[in-house]
Amino acid sequence: MIDRRSALTALGIAAAIAAFPAPSSAASPRKPPRLQPGDRVGLVAPASAVTLPGELARAEHWVQGMGLVPVAGAGVRSRDGYLAGTDWERADDLNTMFASDDIRAIFAVRGGWGGARLLPLIDWNIVRANPKLLIGYSDTTALHLALARRAGFPTLHAPNAASRWSQQSWESLWRIAFAGGTPILGGQQVEDESGRSARTVTGGRARGKLLGGNLTVLSTLMGTPWLPDFDGAILFLEDVNEEEYRIDRMLQQLRLAGILDRVSGVVFGQCTKCSSDDPDYDGFTLDDLFDRYFGSLGVPVFTGANVGHVSNQLTLPVGVEVEIDADARTLRMLEPAVA
Repeated sequence: MIDRRSALTALGIAAAIAAFPAPSSAASPRKPPRLQPGDRVGLVAPASAVTLPGELARAEHWVQGMGLVPVAGAGVRSRDGYLAGTDWERADDLNTMFASDDIRAIFAVRGGWGGARLLPLIDWNIVRANPKLLIGYSDTTALHLALARRAGFPTLHAPNAASRWSQQSWESLWRIAFAGGTPILGGQQVEDESGRSARTVTGGRARGKLLGGNLTVLSTLMGTPWLPDFDGAILFLEDVNEEEYRIDRMLQQLRLAGILDRVSGVVFGQCTKCSSDDPDYDGFTLDDLFDRYFGSLGVPVFTGANVGHVSNQLTLPVGVEVEIDADARTLRMLEPAVA
């Protein structure tokens, strides 16, 4: 068996990636187990350092409130610059959690930046052999997409463990991860409860595998071997603190890479603090950009879903077959995310 650390040291990243190939398209990986009260779950920090006062304690509090037993990774309190320890320390925590028989799922404590740095360091043979729910969002998008590409089992785009878990967010996670259900997500009731209106760009229904996450993180993986196949997928996106011209630039990157032309539908969630507050701003609005990039695709599209850097955000099952109804602005799971 090839040792990943030795392979990377001796061969370099490109050769080591080749030494640990992705599964064939014919593979049918097992699904992660559903969660039950009393399950032990890992807490990892794959990106930025856990430095806010009480951040780890808050993560443990929320996870305990779900009836689960949090187990912090060995390096979760480490720090290397702005990262939660060295790349090897953070990757080792992930590898250990996936390899541990008594760990049923893995929560990211927080996002920030750093997950993409781990992708060549993860032991994908161990990951594929031990399907477990990875739960988190924002920078965790890098791990969600890489898992979809190289492991093939579902993960959950949901609040990070240290996020504020509202009743709506908890119930959304429970229906998918604990009950093993296939709920309909979004719609008018969710819009009314959240106070956030959504908008249909192009009506209709479409089915496909749900893939996506944070737009900035997804765009950084463009041209790498870590992106899954978007042919026929339902693409979902969200972002935070990005000005309109940056959203324009990243959507153009998706267009030039051919991703937008290959998907069967698009859901753009919340773009929090992405609109200019300059009273003299006279450039494109976010809606202008969404209409320009998505309106001509000829597939169902809606924006404003309650997903992203907002309270009450819904859990989305990455890598699961779904159906969107852009007129009703809903997303329906067509299969469970868990076994």
